Amino acid sequence: MTTRILPAAGDPDAARSLTTLLSQLPDAEPAPPVPDSTALLDTLARLAGESVADLPEVVVVHERIGPVPALDLIRETVLRFPAVGVVLVSADAGPQLFQAAMDAGARGLAALPLHYEELSARVQGAAQWAAGVRRHLGAGPEAPGGPGGTVVSVTGAKGGVGTTVTAVQLALAAHASGRSTALVDMDLQSGDIASYLDVQFRRSVVDLAQISDISPRVLQDAVCDHATGLGLLLAPADGERGEEVTDRAARQIVSSLRTRYEVVVIDCGTQMNGANAAAVEMSDTALMVTTPDVVAVRAAKRLVRLWDRLQIRKAEETLTLVNRHTRATEIQPPLVERITGTRVARTAVPAGFKELQPSVDAGRLQDLDDRSSVKQALWALAAELGLTGDAAGTGGRSGRGAARGRALEKYGDRGALSLRRRRGLPGGGRGRGGDSGQVAVEFLGLVPLLAVVLILCWQCALLGYTYSLAGHAADQGARTATAARSAGACETAAVEDLPGAWRSGASVNCVREDGLWKAHVGLRVPVLFPGAVDFPVTVNGGAGAAEEGRP
Repeated sequence: MTTRILPAAGDPDAARSLTTLLSQLPDAEPAPPVPDSTALLDTLARLAGESVADLPEVVVVHERIGPVPALDLIRETVLRFPAVGVVLVSADAGPQLFQAAMDAGARGLAALPLHYEELSARVQGAAQWAAGVRRHLGAGPEAPGGPGGTVVSVTGAKGGVGTTVTAVQLALAAHASGRSTALVDMDLQSGDIASYLDVQFRRSVVDLAQISDISPRVLQDAVCDHATGLGLLLAPADGERGEEVTDRAARQIVSSLRTRYEVVVIDCGTQMNGANAAAVEMSDTALMVTTPDVVAVRAAKRLVRLWDRLQIRKAEETLTLVNRHTRATEIQPPLVERITGTRVARTAVPAGFKELQPSVDAGRLQDLDDRSSVKQALWALAAELGLTGDAAGTGGRSGRGAARGRALEKYGDRGALSLRRRRGLPGGGRGRGGDSGQVAVEFLGLVPLLAVVLILCWQCALLGYTYSLAGHAADQGARTATAARSAGACETAAVEDLPGAWRSGASVNCVREDGLWKAHVGLRVPVLFPGAVDFPVTVNGGAGAAEEGRP
């Protein structure tokens, strides 16, 4: 039987050495090494999404993997993909590390420098254990690739952009569709979900921070069951206690919630620390909320760059929600997408603070009117993210039908039409034809302005041309007068080359002064069409020339 092995090593030299030795093992099929923890989890998730049978039997983790520490990575891998055996490779093979690795879920520890016999024994043991687990689970093509529901993190580009309102409404929409849902307040210093939902609580996320093994009973004691049916894991009442929640604790908490709930929505606030950075990294969907103004969009760009530098999340893997959107604003979703480098949600939340204010002031955001455009938009976003049912928001036929059915049941025909408009579906007036119609209307509105601009430009050209004709005519008259020594010849020569539209209204005056012939020509400026109407404005041109034959 072939043993598929996925090595994970951050150092290129260590990766080459590890891959070379693994390829020498009997019946071993090592895959190309992955360079960091994010790539490892993403690769396993992609393989598990197709079939658990496609997962490698063994994952070999080098101690210098990053950015997540090796033991934390092993614990996360085992929790999400229990049918995979994990072997840790480390220079420290002492009893303390061995015990820590076993507690994290590793199936073996191989010491550096690697030896063929030891590595072979550890890999074979892990492979046999993985095969036994798969037989026990009956893992076939349709077996799940690991425990857990969908995790969505909601982060604000800056304060006041609507992060908490978005997280709460997404959780309510997911629960309304019949899916078990947890709402986590990971804004550890200033979280306000309890205020938005009128909750009195004793337990918080801090109570789970010091627990090394979070059992279902411990988790149940910490989670507050809300009247809406949501499971709430709230931020501490004393903000300074938020420092007790480390990134390691956050990973363990999110992993435990993932195993119990179908949907986990995490409000990460706007301040980045180790805990909410870990939540963003572990989430299936990282949603960033911004408003269409320069300050918020700049903050969103800074946040995306921060995530990329710290290897938390790549820009193209981040989804941006534009909140308080209006047609009149200069910053539209396509511009936000181009500036931040992220994907922008098809759904944009309209500006509707007056709709929200009564519910927010009462601390009962769950009572927001179903006819509210803000609520309809956020619930449409939940469908787009796939939180409200099977295939919702994925573009599949069943997802569109389910979304319309829920909208008809919840809001009636008018609400369903609004949902279709926000999602750009047929019948909503915002598909390809709807956008083309909007562009046509906006262009027609600009036509009068464009016409005025063109008319002004043409009239300015006529004015300049008249000045040029007047100067040329005066010069011709003065030159002719010096040769003919006649004012009549001067006047005739001045108008000879003028176009007909200017000649009829031209005035010419030729005089001789101190041996010089001076010609003055006045022309009328036509209005748009030469020869039709003239402005009551005269353009004057003058020239002079010395009389010929004089010293």
